Amino acid sequence: MLSELELRSIIERCFLPKRCECIKAQDASLTIKVYEDDGTDLTVTGICADKLDSSRAICNLITELREDLKHAHAPAPRRVGARFH
Repeated sequence: MLSELELRSIIERCFLPKRCECIKAQDASLTIKVYEDDGTDLTVTGICADKLDSSRAICNLITELREDLKHAHAPAPRRVGARFH
């Protein structure tokens, strides 16, 4: 099992060059915030730190967070050919 400091370091480094903050609450859950120059880009709370017990689990979390971050920046889909009368 990784220490809290090691886990925070791994997660925060995965988002470089963006600034990332990983905070552990009293209930052992994590809150992860990824920042852009103009403010908070993504905040995820309630992550169960106890389940991050392997490199695969950490990798899966990072992959999910990156997908969430990508979708947060995606433009709204356009409707092509839709006409309203």
